[in-house]
Amino acid sequence: MPTTWTASSATAPGGPLHDRLGRPLRDLRISVTDRCNFRCVYCMPKEVFGKDYQFLERSALLSFEEITRLARIFVAHGIEKIRLTGGEPLVRRNIEKLITMLAQIPGLDLTLTTNGSLLPKKAAALKAAGLKRVTVSLDSLDEKIFRQMNDVDFPVAKVLEGIDAAAAAGLAPVKVNMVVKRGMNDSSILPMARHFRSHGHILRFIEYMDVGHTNGWRMDDVVTAREMVDRIGAEMPLVPADPNYTGEVAERWRYRDGSGEIGVIAAVTQAFCRDCTRMRLSTEGKLYTCLFAVQGHDLRTLLRSGADDGPIADAIRRVWTAREDRYSEIRSGNTIPVKKIEMSYIGG
Repeated sequence: MPTTWTASSATAPGGPLHDRLGRPLRDLRISVTDRCNFRCVYCMPKEVFGKDYQFLERSALLSFEEITRLARIFVAHGIEKIRLTGGEPLVRRNIEKLITMLAQIPGLDLTLTTNGSLLPKKAAALKAAGLKRVTVSLDSLDEKIFRQMNDVDFPVAKVLEGIDAAAAAGLAPVKVNMVVKRGMNDSSILPMARHFRSHGHILRFIEYMDVGHTNGWRMDDVVTAREMVDRIGAEMPLVPADPNYTGEVAERWRYRDGSGEIGVIAAVTQAFCRDCTRMRLSTEGKLYTCLFAVQGHDLRTLLRSGADDGPIADAIRRVWTAREDRYSEIRSGNTIPVKKIEMSYIGG
């Protein structure tokens, strides 16, 4: 059980923070763009994010200098890991420059999640800039299914090329995320497991989640983590593995013959709110305390008003120490009670 929250445990400006449920602040996800070159049906469906969709103006986005300044303040508050997300982070111009700036922060674990489309030409530069690892989203090896899911007719081979390029550049271990939606790509579970088992990458299966308000989520579309593990284990026996660290969202399983591992992220059927240590920073500088958040907290205005680091650090402290989010634990069946922030806006 989490420790009991007390006011004194969270008052040190610039020191470690805990929320109202005793959860420490350890991980920060930074969305560097709200744009993406895919239109995945569970994230940015084309009928919503079409040609006329109004994305943020460039002036609204946090600059690399603003992001780096905030990152340093967050690290002073206990952040140990930053993951760059989007949208698709590699469509942000000169993203390597931001990585170089963030990589200069001592002791920071710096990673990035991408759809892999631009990795073939960017992997080496990302590694040289100081990026440590990448996670690549890939929802099927079946050409027809994958093109249907990304909805821009992008080929599987190009993503696999990107994964190979990341591994060759030393962005390892490469993790591959597969969002599983029943009736759409659940037939790809075993082919994906077979392929990445033989290639030595870590494959993680993610339950289709009710993130945002545009993906038409239904509980009937969820393939549970238990079902995924059972399907794989029937052919390739699995044994449970210990988590790598407290708060790890993926439940780890090793192949019994020692040939590798998989992970399953059961955000719908096995809530992991109790150990969640993540804060999210949107492209335009709003803080979100949960993937299923309804509203954010503006930091950009503080940044651009000339405030020094003290008031910004205090604002971060106030947001985290007031946090009591546990949406996945209190979710009820098929209901989506409020209009939540889209995943494409604050990253996964």
